[in-house]
Parts: sequence; C-alpha cells; structure tokens
Amino acid sequence: MTTMKNPTKVPQVLFGIYLLFFIALGIQPYARDVWIAENIPVVALVAVLYFLYRRKIQFSNLSYVLMCFFIFLHTIGGHFTFERVPFDFITELFGFERNHFDRFAHFSVGFFAFPIAELLVVRKLTMSKWIVFLFPVFTIFAIASIYEIIEWWYAATQDPTAGAAFLGSQGDIWDAQKDMLADGSGAILATFLYFFVRKSQLKNLQKR
Repeated sequence: MTTMKNPTKVPQVLFGIYLLFFIALGIQPYARDVWIAENIPVVALVAVLYFLYRRKIQFSNLSYVLMCFFIFLHTIGGHFTFERVPFDFITELFGFERNHFDRFAHFSVGFFAFPIAELLVVRKLTMSKWIVFLFPVFTIFAIASIYEIIEWWYAATQDPTAGAAFLGSQGDIWDAQKDMLADGSGAILATFLYFFVRKSQLKNLQKR
C-alpha cells in the first residue's frame, strides 16, 4: 500500500497557526455554548488530520491549504456566530439582505474534495477517472446533508437562542438546501482544480 508523505513543514506551520487562532478566538466569544458547538467538529477534524499525519498518511501542501479555509472560517464563525461575523463590506457591496459569511464557510467545505481525490489516486484506490471525480463530490454532498440534520437536531433540542445562533439560518427557510448547494459547489470546483493541477497523477488511470 502506498504511503503518502509530505516532507515539507507547511502542514506543521498551518497547525501552529491554527492553535494560535483557536486560542485567540476562544477568548470571550459571543456565546460560549455556541462556540463549543461550532468548534467540536473543527477540533475533531484537526485531530483526525494530525493523527493521519503522524501515521505518515499526509496530503500535499495544496490540500492542507485548501482544508484550512474551512477550518479557519468555521473557527471565526464560532467566535462571533456566523450571523454576526463582521462581513458588512461584502453584504453592502452586493446588496445582500443577510450575512453570507456562512455561505463562504460552506463553500469551503467542498474544498475537502481535493484531498479526497488525492487520496484515491495516490493510494491507488481506484483506476477510474469517473470515480476520482464523482466520489469526492458525492462524499461532500453526503457529509453536508448529515451535518444539516445535526444542526437541525441541535437547534430543536437546545435553548432557542443558542439553537438559532448555531443554525444561522437568519430566517431563510431554504437555508439548509442552500448550504448543501454551497458545499457541493465548492466540491465540484475543488475536483476540477485537482484534475487541472494533478494531470501527472492521473496519467496512469484507465479511461472509462
């Protein structure tokens, strides 16, 4: 089985920056219960990436950079709550009626399609280009739908104020569907990016 290794220090530097970022934004968040709820999945994700890195299952620098978009954006959202993140410039520039910072965060979730595609190819889990393209996109859509169900459950079972802050729907009844669309759109873009910048890795795959 092929072992993925990253000989550079980029992942370690990004991890160090995240720790500082996490500590700084953990100081006096808008709502501590929302901060905890928002950071649980991020910390778990970082822990998994750290564990894989220690086991020599490492991704490319580009993969780590792309994954950090979500990690950092979600950490910011946890501090302010997504509805209250200072995003007025974009809101006013495009004439939005709501804060769309959460949409950007959801779009960045799709960037994880890049390392998923990378894992499939480097570890030779498939020889089909179709699977390399579709599996990461479908995976992101599946994770997005599961996360929306978790958000709904949390919002329905917790204090109404904290639940609404965690949900971040801002009164939009189609918020969950739009979030999943943002996740999937980011995944499609990331997969296209993988096919564009990793042509050499795809040469050995069969055309199906």
